[in-house]
Amino acid sequence: MWRSAFRSCNSLRNVYSPTVHFNRTAAMGHSDGKLKGKVAVVTASTDGIGFAIAKRLAREGAKVVVSSRKQNNVDNAVAKLKAEGHTVTGVTCHVSKASDRQNLLKVADSNFGGIDIIVSNAAVNPTVSQVLECPEEVWDKIFEVNVKAAFLLSKEALPYLRKRGGGSIIYISSIAGYQPLGLLGAYSVSKTALLGLTKAASVDLAKDNIRVNCVAPGIVKTRFSSALYESEETNEITLSQIPMRRLAHPDEISGIVSFLCSEDASYITGETIIASGGMPSRL
Repeated sequence: MWRSAFRSCNSLRNVYSPTVHFNRTAAMGHSDGKLKGKVAVVTASTDGIGFAIAKRLAREGAKVVVSSRKQNNVDNAVAKLKAEGHTVTGVTCHVSKASDRQNLLKVADSNFGGIDIIVSNAAVNPTVSQVLECPEEVWDKIFEVNVKAAFLLSKEALPYLRKRGGGSIIYISSIAGYQPLGLLGAYSVSKTALLGLTKAASVDLAKDNIRVNCVAPGIVKTRFSSALYESEETNEITLSQIPMRRLAHPDEISGIVSFLCSEDASYITGETIIASGGMPSRL
């Protein structure tokens, strides 16, 4: 089903055959200190999109707390960021565990004096199946991490954000939230749920000067999405779905998050920015 769904758009190759190349230097941006004085907490931020976000926020002047389930990953990420001169710390955090989430927030507050930005990036996809063939226990795990943990982290962060007089919450959804990806059925539904969470929370928190927004990346070249591009066949099928004829780079997502956290986006809340290289993106 997944391959056939992707093959249905192979006709795009004839229209969008040239590949648009990625300019990493441009995507990484130039630091202008627009987040100076801010403190950011980013979940699942030692690799891939999460690490790129942590790095970009730090380059823009924020003090950043990175996190991962494994201490070794945290140590490596912190070392890389500190080597570039950024102000960071890190802590292990399994977002499904209340004690880990609470400790993550406490570490940010005790080390940097508060919290201004929450980026909920953690996600899992332990199965490949059509949505109604997903085992119940797998469905529960996907929603526990991808949706419930995002909701709970936001709820637990509110006292910190309110204490600062406002802030920003960013959820990382996916193009799959708009256009389900074949055999990623349950994962796709969980990402759609984040779009609704963004809308609902933004209305509730506007009075507190807390903006809530979302980013829906297309297919980004990371370890998490490797099944979509590792083999020549799957890579071609994937690219046939993307008018720009290439995968995204994590740095292309981090810049959007940085924008949404900054005063440049001070009148934006309840919105989702889609960065999918032209993939269909409307419900």
